This record gives sequence, C-alpha cells and structure tokens, in this order.
Amino acid sequence: MDIVGLIIQLICGAVGGNVAGALLKNFSLGTAGNSIAGIIGGGLGGQILGALLGGGGASAAAAGSSMLGNIAGGGIGGAVLMIIIGIIRGMMANR
Repeated sequence: MDIVGLIIQLICGAVGGNVAGALLKNFSLGTAGNSIAGIIGGGLGGQILGALLGGGGASAAAAGSSMLGNIAGGGIGGAVLMIIIGIIRGMMANR
C-alpha cells in the first residue's frame, strides 16, 4: 500500500461520509462528525477492499484498477461507517 492510495482513501472517505450525511439527515453527525467518521471508514474500507481484491500489480491496467478500488473502497467505507455511527447515536438518544 502506497501513501498516495491511502490519502485517496481518506479523502474519498470524508466525501462519502458527508454525502451519506446529506442524503440521510436522520443519521447525520454534522459536517465535522461526518468527515471524521468518513475518514476513519475510508481508511478501513479501502484496506478491506484492497485485501479482498488482492494487492494490484505493476501494469498500467492494475494501477488504474487499484486507483478505482481506492476511490470506491474509501467512499463506500466512509459512508457505511458514518451511517453505523449515526444509527448507534440515534439508539442511544432514544434511551
């Protein structure tokens, strides 16, 4: 895993968390909360997706596929973690 891939995952995670927060107002944690949850989820999601799909290769096609995997894994991971935290927060508020 290179540092550029990790940075892409973190940025896409923050974007994914904020997009999910904008679409699902009930689970939103606010801009800062969505960004933090998204960054953490983006890093985790990107790593999990990278492990599942394999570690890429030296060819240009593998590099492009790896970039798309970083973007997708980061964005989806960020959105999913933000939603999970939003659900937990909502459940705790209803106690």
